[in-house]
Amino acid sequence: MGLRILAAGANFKLVGGRETMVKSTKPVVAICAVRTGAGKSQTTRRVADILKAAGKKVVAIRHPMPYGDLSKQIVQRFGAISDLKKHKCTIEEMEEYEPHIARGQVIYAGVDYEKILREAEKEADVILWDGGNNDLPFYKPDIYITVADPLRAGNEMSYYPGETNFRMADVIVINKVDSASLEQMQQLRSNIELYNPKAMVIDAASPIMVEKPELIRGKRVLVIEDGPTCTHGEMKYGAGVVAAKKYGAAEMVDPRPFAVGSIADTFKTYPGIGTLLPAMGYGDKQMKDLEATITKAKVDSVIIATPIDLGRVIKITKPHVRVQYELQEIGTPTLVDALAPILSPKKKK
Repeated sequence: MGLRILAAGANFKLVGGRETMVKSTKPVVAICAVRTGAGKSQTTRRVADILKAAGKKVVAIRHPMPYGDLSKQIVQRFGAISDLKKHKCTIEEMEEYEPHIARGQVIYAGVDYEKILREAEKEADVILWDGGNNDLPFYKPDIYITVADPLRAGNEMSYYPGETNFRMADVIVINKVDSASLEQMQQLRSNIELYNPKAMVIDAASPIMVEKPELIRGKRVLVIEDGPTCTHGEMKYGAGVVAAKKYGAAEMVDPRPFAVGSIADTFKTYPGIGTLLPAMGYGDKQMKDLEATITKAKVDSVIIATPIDLGRVIKITKPHVRVQYELQEIGTPTLVDALAPILSPKKKK
C-alpha cells in the first residue's frame, strides 16, 4: 500500500511507538504477537495468573475491534458475561473478552484509549495490554512481550507490525516448540539473535485438553477453529485439528459442501483454508449462517476449538466437545522471571 501511495505522488508518514504510546500511572505489561494465532491469548492468561498469584489486581485492556456504533463504544467495561450482550459483541470480540471474564478479571475495550486507560487505572495494580498482532501497544510498556510462532518461522520478519513487535520486545515467547521442526526452531532463533539479541527468550507449548475424548475417537467430526487464525492468519490448522488427530477421529469432514451464505463466501475469499470451519461471527446474520452450516454438516460430532464456549452463543444440536489450551513454559527462563521487575520491584535508594 505504501508503494501505491508513493507511485500516486502523495506523501505519508508511519508514526512510531514513542509518539503514540500513552503513559500510564500503573505498571504496564504489553503482550503482542508476530501474527494472529501465535498464542498471544494463552500467554496473556498465563501472565495474568502469575500477577494475580502475587497479589496484584490485574485489569486488561484489549486492542480495538470497533464493529458497531463507535459513539457508543467510547469506553467499554466487561466484568460479567452479561456485558457481552449489553455491548452487542461479535464472536470475534467475545473470543477476546470472555476468557478474561471467565477467570474473574475485568477487561476494557472501546475507541478512546486515553479515557479507557484512566478508568482502568482506578481499579488496577497492573495494566495488561492484550494487544493483537495488528498494532503496537497503545500504552508505554514496562515489560514488552511478543509471542512468536515457529510453525510460521520467517513471518516475524515479513509482516507489519509483527516485525516491529518482534524487534522491540523485551521478552520473546516461542510458542508451539513441541510441534515445530528443528529447522523451524533454528530459523526463528537465528532471527532473534540477528534482530533482537537482547530479548529474554522463553520456550513454551500450548498442550490441548478435552473433557470428552470419546466424542472424537472413531468419529466423523467437524472441526471449528478460531476464525481470524485460519483466514487472514493463513494457518491450515489449529487446536481443533490437533485434537482430532490426537484423539483418533476417523475423519475430519470438509465443511464446504454444507457452507451457507456468508460462510460460503468466506471459503471463496480464503480458498487456502484447510479441512475446518472458521468460526466467523461478525454480526447476527453471519452467526446464523455459521449455525446453519453446522446443522447441515453430516457428521457424528463437532470439535470446537474457539476461545469461547460457542454453544453459548449459537445453537449446536450435534454432540460437541470443546478443546482448551493453556501456555506452559518449558525450562528456564519463565514468565515469572520476565515479570520480576513488577513482582519484586527494586526499591529506590
